[in-house]
Amino acid sequence: MAAKKKTKKKAAKAKGPVELIISKSRTKGAVKKSNVSSEFYGALDQAVRGMIAGAEGRASANGRKTLRPQDL
Repeated sequence: MAAKKKTKKKAAKAKGPVELIISKSRTKGAVKKSNVSSEFYGALDQAVRGMIAGAEGRASANGRKTLRPQDL
Protein backbone atom coordinates (compact mmCIF):
# COMPACT_ATOMS: atom_id res chain seq x y z
CA MET A 1 0.00 0.00 0.00
CA ALA A 2 1.37 3.43 -0.93
CA ALA A 3 2.04 5.92 1.81
CA LYS A 4 -0.34 8.85 2.02
CA LYS A 5 1.07 12.24 1.12
CA LYS A 6 1.07 14.75 3.91
CA THR A 7 -0.47 18.09 3.02
CA LYS A 8 0.27 21.36 4.71
CA LYS A 9 -2.75 23.34 5.79
CA LYS A 10 -2.61 26.99 4.93
CA ALA A 11 -2.99 29.33 7.87
CA ALA A 12 -6.14 31.40 7.83
CA LYS A 13 -5.55 34.96 6.69
CA ALA A 14 -7.37 36.34 9.71
CA LYS A 15 -4.88 34.75 12.13
CA GLY A 16 -1.50 36.53 12.23
CA PRO A 17 -0.18 39.55 10.41
CA VAL A 18 -0.44 40.03 6.67
CA GLU A 19 2.83 39.42 4.84
CA LEU A 20 4.31 42.55 3.29
CA ILE A 21 4.84 42.56 -0.46
CA ILE A 22 7.48 45.27 -0.15
CA SER A 23 10.98 44.72 1.21
CA LYS A 24 11.80 46.63 4.38
CA SER A 25 15.54 46.52 3.75
CA ARG A 26 15.23 47.70 0.15
CA THR A 27 12.83 50.44 1.16
CA LYS A 28 15.21 51.65 3.85
CA GLY A 29 18.10 51.43 1.37
CA ALA A 30 16.22 53.58 -1.13
CA VAL A 31 15.72 56.36 1.43
CA LYS A 32 18.79 58.61 1.38
CA LYS A 33 18.23 61.58 3.68
CA SER A 34 15.54 60.48 6.13
CA ASN A 35 14.75 57.88 8.74
CA VAL A 36 11.94 55.36 8.18
CA SER A 37 9.35 54.76 10.89
CA SER A 38 8.01 51.27 11.49
CA GLU A 39 4.51 52.41 10.49
CA PHE A 40 5.77 53.61 7.09
CA TYR A 41 6.26 50.08 5.80
CA GLY A 42 2.61 49.12 6.36
CA ALA A 43 1.39 52.34 4.76
CA LEU A 44 3.68 51.83 1.76
CA ASP A 45 2.53 48.24 1.43
CA GLN A 46 -1.12 49.34 1.40
CA ALA A 47 -0.36 52.02 -1.21
CA VAL A 48 1.35 49.45 -3.45
CA ARG A 49 -1.54 46.99 -3.02
CA GLY A 50 -3.95 49.77 -4.00
CA MET A 51 -1.90 50.55 -7.11
CA ILE A 52 -1.89 46.87 -8.08
CA ALA A 53 -5.65 46.60 -7.58
CA GLY A 54 -6.19 49.70 -9.72
CA ALA A 55 -3.93 48.32 -12.44
CA GLU A 56 -5.84 45.03 -12.40
CA GLY A 57 -9.10 46.91 -12.80
CA ARG A 58 -7.77 48.94 -15.71
CA ALA A 59 -6.35 45.88 -17.48
CA SER A 60 -9.61 44.00 -16.97
CA ALA A 61 -11.63 46.94 -18.31
CA ASN A 62 -9.43 46.86 -21.41
CA GLY A 63 -10.02 43.14 -21.90
CA ARG A 64 -6.52 42.07 -20.83
CA LYS A 65 -5.25 39.63 -18.23
CA THR A 66 -1.72 41.03 -18.32
CA LEU A 67 -0.71 44.10 -16.32
CA ARG A 68 1.28 46.65 -18.29
CA PRO A 69 3.15 49.78 -17.19
CA GLN A 70 0.42 52.03 -18.57
CA ASP A 71 -2.04 50.41 -16.12
CA LEU A 72 -0.31 52.25 -13.30
